[in-house]
Amino acid sequence: MFETFMQMDSVTLWAFMAASLVMYLTPGADMMFTIASGISGGPKAGFAATVGVTLGLVVHITLAAAGLAVLVAASPTALMVIRYAGAAYLAVLAYQAWTAKPMSENAEGRSDVLRAVRRGFLTNMLNPKIILFILAFLPQFTTPEVGPIWQQIAILGAMFASGGFVVVSVIGISAGVVGAKLAQATGILNKIAATLFGGLAAKLVLD
Repeated sequence: MFETFMQMDSVTLWAFMAASLVMYLTPGADMMFTIASGISGGPKAGFAATVGVTLGLVVHITLAAAGLAVLVAASPTALMVIRYAGAAYLAVLAYQAWTAKPMSENAEGRSDVLRAVRRGFLTNMLNPKIILFILAFLPQFTTPEVGPIWQQIAILGAMFASGGFVVVSVIGISAGVVGAKLAQATGILNKIAATLFGGLAAKLVLD
């Protein structure tokens, strides 16, 4: 694996990281979920959601490297099941956020980081677009002459997941800081989070 990394072209790697940065900053399901989690649960929840999302991404990358994701992407039925399962899960989160009490009345929920990790993981895993994105994006930066393609995908995937973790966690924590301060006076941020979750659910179904 290390030998493969050393053989990879540095220009290609820099181009990959530049393209990845654009992807990180493009509002998508993972970022919106992390922001919503930070708003409704505070900085810890925003960070924990990022951990969960990243763990889900690592699973997708592992599947891509192993070639198993190709089978899922080729099955319309499998993609449909994953899409609607993800939409249903996000709809549940939207309902829970909409009916939740203001943070000042529900302080214990903010310390439940394991729940935020679990939610982030499931949200990422149940998004079929992640599978297609990994299969479409990472192979563009691989070269057969360098070494085994699966090793290159694993290396690029590790770089992508690491960079995404840093960028999205900063965004999630920042949303948590702002949300925690404002939520002391009003529960409107729960409604905002619910709207984001609901929007993501609708987007999964309609896209």
